[in-house]
Amino acid sequence: MHTVKAIYPGTFDPLTNGHLDLIARGAKIVDELVVAILRNSEKGTPLFTVPERLEMISEAVSGFKNVSVTTFDGLLVDFARKQGAKAVLRGIRAISDYEYEFQMAMMNRKLDPELETLFMMPAEKYTYVSSRLIKGVFQLGGDVSALVPPLVVERLKAKVPARGSGE
Repeated sequence: MHTVKAIYPGTFDPLTNGHLDLIARGAKIVDELVVAILRNSEKGTPLFTVPERLEMISEAVSGFKNVSVTTFDGLLVDFARKQGAKAVLRGIRAISDYEYEFQMAMMNRKLDPELETLFMMPAEKYTYVSSRLIKGVFQLGGDVSALVPPLVVERLKAKVPARGSGE
């Protein structure tokens, strides 16, 4: 029996409902989906530590029988090879995402011609949602509860000081 294992890499700082949408839909397409948290990101200082993100994502995906969560650093193609993965799942929200993701997919193909990239668009209601936007809105006192899992809202409240009105 031929099985397909895919990697869904990212920083997930924090996990959003858009991420969960892609995980749920991706899990229907592949036999095994590994959500892989990048440990050394170029995206600046994360709000949540890697262990915190690992715990949040693991809890959020616990209902999926074919989804696991782990961490990695270094080249994605090396990690995928070690995992025995044949595909990488990537989300595209807008044209700006496509340009970056296209470059990454082509480089990954150059480094490992056997590794395929699967592009998926999130549900329309999440096309504008990014972890960076969630953090910014929440830090300014905005309600993000419709855009992230409840466990993430609780973790945000514990991590980010509450903003009072008139500050």
